[in-house]
Amino acid sequence: MHELISKCQKSLITVDKYYDAALQHVRGELIVNGKLSRDNLDREQHAAHGLSWVAAYRATLKEMVNWASNLDSTGTFNETEQLILQITFSEYCAQIKSGIPMSQLEYVRPQDLGLKNGLFQETGTEEFNDLILNGNSTADRMKLAQLLKDGFSSKNFGNCGLDETTSIIQEQFRKFVEDDVTPNAHEWHLKDNLIPMSVIEKMSELGVFGLTIPEEYGGLGMTRFVDCVVTEELARGYIGIGSLGTRGDIAAELLITGGTEEQKNKYLPKIASGEMLPCAVLTEPHSGSDMGSFKTRAVANGEHYTITGNKTWVTHGARSDVMMLLARTNPDEKGYKGLSMFLAEKQRGDDDNMFPDEGISGGEIEVLGYRGMKEYEMAFDGFQVKKENLLGEKEGNGFKQMMETFEAARIQTAARALGVAQSAFETAMQYAIDRLDTNGGSLYDKPRNASKIVSMATEIMAARQLTYYAAREKDKGHRCDLEAGMAKMLAARVAWACADNGVQIHGGNGFALEYPISRILCDSRILNIFEGTAEIQADIVTRRLVSTNPA
Repeated sequence: MHELISKCQKSLITVDKYYDAALQHVRGELIVNGKLSRDNLDREQHAAHGLSWVAAYRATLKEMVNWASNLDSTGTFNETEQLILQITFSEYCAQIKSGIPMSQLEYVRPQDLGLKNGLFQETGTEEFNDLILNGNSTADRMKLAQLLKDGFSSKNFGNCGLDETTSIIQEQFRKFVEDDVTPNAHEWHLKDNLIPMSVIEKMSELGVFGLTIPEEYGGLGMTRFVDCVVTEELARGYIGIGSLGTRGDIAAELLITGGTEEQKNKYLPKIASGEMLPCAVLTEPHSGSDMGSFKTRAVANGEHYTITGNKTWVTHGARSDVMMLLARTNPDEKGYKGLSMFLAEKQRGDDDNMFPDEGISGGEIEVLGYRGMKEYEMAFDGFQVKKENLLGEKEGNGFKQMMETFEAARIQTAARALGVAQSAFETAMQYAIDRLDTNGGSLYDKPRNASKIVSMATEIMAARQLTYYAAREKDKGHRCDLEAGMAKMLAARVAWACADNGVQIHGGNGFALEYPISRILCDSRILNIFEGTAEIQADIVTRRLVSTNPA
């Protein structure tokens, strides 16, 4: 085993002890009479959510060791990868000891978790302390900066650890992105245009909408891991392109886990081929993430259900053909149990007539970024859905069916965040290399610019390995809401940090709409909000940690 990998493994002893101590403290604050207290969770929110970040860092460092070990076993753990591992461990161990940023202005420190720095004096291994003190020197950062610059033309920023087959698939989608997406993405954003149907048709030909749909239903039957790699590559070109595939994926997951065989046979082949574009119609104006308070009604009426109510933040709502629509079928059943999911077919709209169906009206929500599919408010007033389009043909299962999609959705969101982060990284790096200062040198020669690039590269690789781990766990059939939540938390934070630093490297030009980095900044901001805000994710992760204490 490589000496550095061994050193990192030994430093994890300290990380594990810190996590165990933090978990014990937070559990003591939150568990009352053997049960999680909601009131205590709200009162101790900073410490509770801080625990989720300690757990995320711990899991990330473990996956970085696994990544490095796999590369080492194949003789591909080279200098670039060694420096990425070393600098990541040094930085994350230092943050664990002194303060992990949960957001730009929020940090979790040992004292917030009921611990004192004396813990590290008692448990700190020689390797843990040495990595903090000596693993992130200016000399090593500049060495990695040069290696990244040397690999820029070939997009070699460190071996991600993909097998040959996955690498071939990644390259296929990279070519599509370079040819059809990257040259056009910024214009689509500035004009707030829908992604052209010609591009969607090419995505259909590539199988984007049926990546994880089983072959017997017309899909490609690929793993969640491969889907994750493809999603990252698509989002690297434009977040809207990376997100288009998730519309079909969420719909397919709902059908596969909760649909009848007749529903699967009817809808999955059409979704896989791109013939039918789906959208999720979930959020309500005054409910946010609280699905239990949804008020949209679905009343049985002969051979139909009649839908009445309001929905918001419907992505790609106008140009979709079928809605994954959550509505309350039992008004007497409060909370989640009265909700049902519908496969509600609709006509495809356009800018001139967004919602041509009788019983549907709505309008566009103008947004900073995450364009290309557009966001809508929708009002339902007597809109009819056939009874056979009740998912699973049984009322009251809507919330459960939706929850079964969240693991995959959050893994995909983490993958989209990686793509946006990678785009910010490459865009900033290209600008820094090309842009000359007043002395004739490039901006990349300035140590702080180069250091920003290094931080981007190391954090992207760290978030990537955690996301890959979550995807692999999903492929094994394991429960992975914990892993998916941690991956989304970290990847979303990394995407925003990379985009923000990319703007800084551009200087004044980063504030100009004509430069793509301005779009990337806007796009990155949504990642900490949709599919569960960073706060909701931290809540979910902490609930799992204190309730089950996963290893």
